[in-house]
Amino acid sequence: MIFSLRAVSATCAGTILISTAALAHHGWSWTQDGFFELTGTITAITYANPHPTLDVNVEGESWRVELATLRATANAGFMEDTAAVGDDVTAIGNRSREETEPRMKAVRLVHKGETYDIYPNRVPEN
Repeated sequence: MIFSLRAVSATCAGTILISTAALAHHGWSWTQDGFFELTGTITAITYANPHPTLDVNVEGESWRVELATLRATANAGFMEDTAAVGDDVTAIGNRSREETEPRMKAVRLVHKGETYDIYPNRVPEN
């Protein structure tokens, strides 16, 4: 079997691009340092791969709150039916580096008096 150098190079470049995009999506590089807290009303819940998300209305502005992987979110005790649209929630985590993007990655959720440490190793000191 003979492979052309061009085909091998194109395959390698494509693999690197896909891997970089996946790491950027799942990592913390897109978030700011330091913690951020928001409280609002859940307007949508997506409990699916690559990770669950909540859309939260905060004083008329819609925020996207990204959680951990399904397994890590479930391990924190936050299940698909834990919260519902219309419920209030407080999310603590890291907001997007893009200041105009209303998006954050939560390390902790507080819902109906219960605390869910989505990323227990990253939760700020109380």
